[in-house]
Amino acid sequence: MDKVFIEGLTVDAVIGVYDWEQQGTQPLILDLEMAWDNRPAAASDQLEYALDYDALSQAVIALIQATPRALIETIAEEVAQLAIQQFAVQQIRVKVAKPQAITAARQAAVEIVRTAV
Repeated sequence: MDKVFIEGLTVDAVIGVYDWEQQGTQPLILDLEMAWDNRPAAASDQLEYALDYDALSQAVIALIQATPRALIETIAEEVAQLAIQQFAVQQIRVKVAKPQAITAARQAAVEIVRTAV
């Protein structure tokens, strides 16, 4: 299976378990790796047969910014389900990093892999 990548998608989100985190936004950085058959798009050179990564990116941003959340784990699951259900992705790896989570670390992150049923 071919893969389509979206790397370094940065989204300002209300995220965190502490009260002060719910008072403003912080950046989240997402990396997505998706299983997708690229042959129809390559053969036709038509976007309608490709995974529209711009539309997917905009949907991910809208999803994350729509509702405050406590955990990046929740965001990872929701993004995976969005890609599978609305964009027909067969499998997805989602990494969500929160750079401001730990002062002494570059970032905290979670990574999940989900497959369409």
